[in-house]
Amino acid sequence: MFKKVTQSIAKQMDPDGELVPVRSMLDHEHFRLLCLVRRKRKTVFHPSPCYKQTWYRLEDVLLPGQDGKSSESLIPNGGEQDSRRFLIKKSGADRIDGNLTLPADLTRVELQGAASSAKEWSIRLQKNHIPPRNLEALKTERKINTNHTFIQQLQKTGQNLYVVHETIETLEETSCQETSKADGNFMAQFYVKFCAKGTSESTESITIPKGCTLAFRAFQLAISDASWDLRHFPEKFKCSLVCDDVLQGTLGKLEAEVRRNCHILFTLSSQLSIILLKAIKAVMGDRNLFQELSQKMEAVLAGGDSDELKTESPAVEDLLSHLQQSPAHILLHMAAAITYTLDALEELSDDQLLLLLESLENKIVSQQLKLVESILNQREYGKGFSTDPSLLFFSQEREHQLTIAMIEMSGVKLHEDGSAACTKEAFPATAALYVSLYVLNLLSKPC
Repeated sequence: MFKKVTQSIAKQMDPDGELVPVRSMLDHEHFRLLCLVRRKRKTVFHPSPCYKQTWYRLEDVLLPGQDGKSSESLIPNGGEQDSRRFLIKKSGADRIDGNLTLPADLTRVELQGAASSAKEWSIRLQKNHIPPRNLEALKTERKINTNHTFIQQLQKTGQNLYVVHETIETLEETSCQETSKADGNFMAQFYVKFCAKGTSESTESITIPKGCTLAFRAFQLAISDASWDLRHFPEKFKCSLVCDDVLQGTLGKLEAEVRRNCHILFTLSSQLSIILLKAIKAVMGDRNLFQELSQKMEAVLAGGDSDELKTESPAVEDLLSHLQQSPAHILLHMAAAITYTLDALEELSDDQLLLLLESLENKIVSQQLKLVESILNQREYGKGFSTDPSLLFFSQEREHQLTIAMIEMSGVKLHEDGSAACTKEAFPATAALYVSLYVLNLLSKPC
């Protein structure tokens, strides 16, 4: 829910998309002013810039100045505050009612149902920023510590580094809540009368603390030996061509990206496939474990020591133990494939992840993958289109329902006759679902 709130705020405050929402409340402290971040690689399923924390701040990698001046002096009272403060509110309520009566001789069936949802939150915000002129002055006074382990690993792997210079933070503790409720009534009248009624209600809420970073902007750093500079006009995030290709129906582009990033998964033994699938299933149901595995794989890709692949969680212990004993080139390919898979899974909602886990148990991932393929292979978007109706047929009604729900959470509306509708905005989310299904299907296939 935190991700939905921050995405909504970033979209309202900056429709052009330069303001980056923080994706997890657990990470918000790593996106404050002067924090160093790395940008995640471009993918079809994530067309907008996304960043990962590095656990370092700018002052951590700078040499002391001649006068002992610290970069902390650039942030008086926590940052140069914008003279404006913001109040953002969001509220909404929806209700749908329906009934169906089917008379047939002595038989009569009635179905009645109602569903409602409501969401409401109000957040007071403040913008903090460091003027670029302050950073420009700092670069002449403080040089990069080229002996710092992080800087050495960064240069070795050729990764770019960014520094946070603007943040949107909460001015006070705030609670956000979403509620959904569904009622159903079923009556069948044959020679006897049978009635049943069901009600389901769910409430999702989150309390965001005061001073929590919700969104940020960052400058790219250009590091050359001990000198550094700010790139005010960095290379644009080139996603439009890739996204347009998918939106024009070139499903092959997306499949090629998956194969390029996950090619090593096609060569795994049956035993290792089972170990990896077990670990992925475990992190899909545990966000803290998800983050732990993601950070360890990112550390491997950044040139970290394989001796650090240790955990207290039995769920991923087998996987990390196997990776620790793997040759360096195998370890890098595995880390890249796992990171790519986790990036796709991270785009899905918690509810989608739970439905994916249930789909794995019911062994219907392969059919779901074909259904999502048929959706991504369309050429007319923003209009109605058709899929193969047979792909919507499952042996159990529950399997049919969870599949429809999981796909609709990505923004695609499916009907029983195979007709469907969606917008262009739904395709990155649908592409992330495709990647997730592709990898899970590959790992769960019998060898």
